[in-house]
Amino acid sequence: MSKYTDTAEKMLEYIGGRENITAVTHCVTRMRFVLSEPAKADVKAIESIDIVKGTFTQAGQFQVIIGNEVSTFYNEFVKIAGVEDSSKEEAKQAAKQNMNFLQRLIGHLADIFTPIIPALVVGGLILGFRNVIGEINMMNGGTQTLVEVSQFWAGVHAFLWLIGEAIFHFLPVGITWAISRKMGTTQILGIVLGITLVSPQLLNAYGVAGAEEIPVWDFGFAQIEMIGYQAQVIPAILAGFVLAILELRLRKIVPNSISMIVVPFLALVPAVLIAHVILGPIGWSIGSVISDIVYSGLTSSVGWLFAAIFGFAYAPLVITGLHHMTNAIDLQLMSEFGGTNLWPMIALSNIAQGSAVLAMIYLNRKDKKEQQVSVPATISCYLGVTEPAMFGINLKYGFPFLAAMIGSATAAVISVGSSVMANSIGVGGIPGILSIQVQHMLTFAIAMVVAIAVPIMLTIAFSKTKMGVNAYKRIGK
Repeated sequence: MSKYTDTAEKMLEYIGGRENITAVTHCVTRMRFVLSEPAKADVKAIESIDIVKGTFTQAGQFQVIIGNEVSTFYNEFVKIAGVEDSSKEEAKQAAKQNMNFLQRLIGHLADIFTPIIPALVVGGLILGFRNVIGEINMMNGGTQTLVEVSQFWAGVHAFLWLIGEAIFHFLPVGITWAISRKMGTTQILGIVLGITLVSPQLLNAYGVAGAEEIPVWDFGFAQIEMIGYQAQVIPAILAGFVLAILELRLRKIVPNSISMIVVPFLALVPAVLIAHVILGPIGWSIGSVISDIVYSGLTSSVGWLFAAIFGFAYAPLVITGLHHMTNAIDLQLMSEFGGTNLWPMIALSNIAQGSAVLAMIYLNRKDKKEQQVSVPATISCYLGVTEPAMFGINLKYGFPFLAAMIGSATAAVISVGSSVMANSIGVGGIPGILSIQVQHMLTFAIAMVVAIAVPIMLTIAFSKTKMGVNAYKRIGK
């Protein structure tokens, strides 16, 4: 008998029995259930189990926070429950039955950007490091940069742009690949489509405005402008879905004997043509309108109000999954304006959520069980991953979540009011300062201090009010 046998049996009982489990998998710290009838799960009973450190529901999955021993417990649970081991992808597919149309739409958007986020984060760190060595006058009495005084650092600066350019200028390749991966179509065709949007043969998107003459493909009866879509998001998304839809439809009607030859040709060639004739120009226009609205709103006389609303509401957006939309907007802003004033507020919101948990660590310093969740959650928040902090601690009590939202809004007003811009998306926490444009780093640092201090002070203050007392009573402390 395993040391987790009794615990696993309790979990199975409280979750609603084997028949209530559609799929189950796990990640680094959490069990992820897709339940036939979520209402059958006894949440309070589950949270009373010693090994359980919290629960929450997201994207149609009921998630139980276990901790570092989750894999061992998971193996015992699967054996006792008599259910099959599910992959994360299978669990995601099963979870869709519990999601409405909007949740599914956001889920699709998340599935596109999630695989390429590691590259975007690396690119942000690289551009940030190039900022430090290439734009900050730190040598010879503050008159020269490292690049100006050292051939080694000049070489590093030039070399790193090779990676930065590959990530951001050739972003459409990653997007079209991610779409083909998600749709279950031929991934190499997605990659090829992406390359046709950024090919060196085309006029670079950044040079269109100043070009005296735009080259064309001349077919005699029609001409197509040879314009690239470097760093463009929406044209790549539209083109990627057209390719995937064409391939899926063709698979249904083309005989298997000739499918390998006919389907790729009849899917890729029309998709590339449609992308350059129709979808590219339309997508560029849509992206420009979206980025202009966001940028104008943030830089207008009421930009502080927009910032306060966004800073306050961003954490609730994370709960719904709607925050994935900001990735596309950030990337579009970077393409249109050479930076983003939206992303700094996201980094500040993450810091604020971590700071609220930090205050809860102090308030519940004698609760060793809770610290197993709160300490790692604070660290992950400060490094840009907020879910463990939000679902494991802040939403559980309520008042820390509100304190973090207020702190985030305050810091966002400072950021936008000072016109802080980031060169790119980066690590969405304290290291995010490396992605901020050099001239704004000091102001952003002040906003970071506010995002740390305000949530801590408010969380401690709220804990002494009726709101805090009721929260402790509800949890049974």
